[in-house]
Amino acid sequence: MPTTAPAAQRRKKTSRRDDEAPLIPILARKVRETEAKAQRGKLGPTNRVKFQVIAFLVREERARVKADTELTDAARAELLKRLDGVATILAKTAARDTSLIQLLEADQATSPVAKRMRRDWLLESGAELPPEELIITDAAPAAKAPVVPEALAERQVIPPAVESRQLANPFLAPDLTPRPAATPRRRLDDWELMGPLYKAFETGAGGASASMELPEPPEYDRLSPKGREIMVHQSRFLESVREGHRSFLLADEPGLGKTAQSVLAASVAGAYPLLAVVPNVVKMNWAREVERWTPQRRATVIHGDGADIDAFADIFIVNYEILDRHLSWLSSIGLKGMVVDEAHFIKNLTSQRSQNVLALASRIREQVRDPLMLALTGTPLINDVEDFDAIWRFLGWTTGDKPGPVLMEKLDATGLTPPTRPSTPRRATP
Repeated sequence: MPTTAPAAQRRKKTSRRDDEAPLIPILARKVRETEAKAQRGKLGPTNRVKFQVIAFLVREERARVKADTELTDAARAELLKRLDGVATILAKTAARDTSLIQLLEADQATSPVAKRMRRDWLLESGAELPPEELIITDAAPAAKAPVVPEALAERQVIPPAVESRQLANPFLAPDLTPRPAATPRRRLDDWELMGPLYKAFETGAGGASASMELPEPPEYDRLSPKGREIMVHQSRFLESVREGHRSFLLADEPGLGKTAQSVLAASVAGAYPLLAVVPNVVKMNWAREVERWTPQRRATVIHGDGADIDAFADIFIVNYEILDRHLSWLSSIGLKGMVVDEAHFIKNLTSQRSQNVLALASRIREQVRDPLMLALTGTPLINDVEDFDAIWRFLGWTTGDKPGPVLMEKLDATGLTPPTRPSTPRRATP
């Protein structure tokens, strides 16, 4: 048939072009995947790294093609044209999500995840890499960022009552819990795990529920104050707290008592003082719920500069809008737990509101062994499952580019690996 020969010639021509630059088809496939993801919403951490690595490899491959003296002028022009096509898609994607522009300007892929991604793609293309690029270790931990950024330092306030509390007890109670030894390298340390985690959370691992199993409720309700009674799902949650679990994402629908569960969980865990970061319109409701479910505890609501707060209270309630001016003293009074109500408010990692919450949560985990951390939301996050990134960071489940130590240990214990195996063998654990 007349179409057979030209089709074969096209296949042969494509194969020959790919032999000259086998990395370009890989970049073209990856950039299309990233473009499709961006069309459904802002890119999450994994795809942002992929975007950065594509941009870096396009520049690297362009320089290689220009310097290759064995290529004919026609072949060089064709390869550069194909690389321009990949770069054009990157530019269009960055125009859709302007936060990606700074990734285009980066000189190199510096994070361990980016380096591993670059290595795997190069190996897939058949490139030979030096030994130092085959073995990639995690970067040394960076110096911890201060809770109060320099831009907010001048806005910090210290209510008079807080000064009285600090003078009454100038020393925080020591935490004598033995710290774990240095974490040994694990089987999954070199795998990219955030993508599979998001997938499992979105669809359920193996089609099962992505929610944790809760223990059976106790026979008697011994937690509710006289005249009140908790529901079965609340009782199961509190039983889990009693057994030692300390980080939860509560996503029950509105009206099912997430506030009451949080208040009682603090009582069960002894997580006082507790900080509740809530929308402004529900601050007083939170104070009423504390009085209703734990009448033996005192709550104080922070307004403005906090001039009238009770600094000796058990629970501090503050709204998102004024949290920035109270970061300094809240990070130094020895909080043992933190609740974020309407946690979808922190889904944008670039917002100052999210950064304030995450910085404070990080400081609490530095000061306290196993603090009570609760994220509450009855509002579905419908744009992208990666909108949960900030919530997972708040809970300590992930660091943004990899699972946290506790989650990593549990993933490693399963004996499973992500569905897509990298193209290079993993190095042995030392």
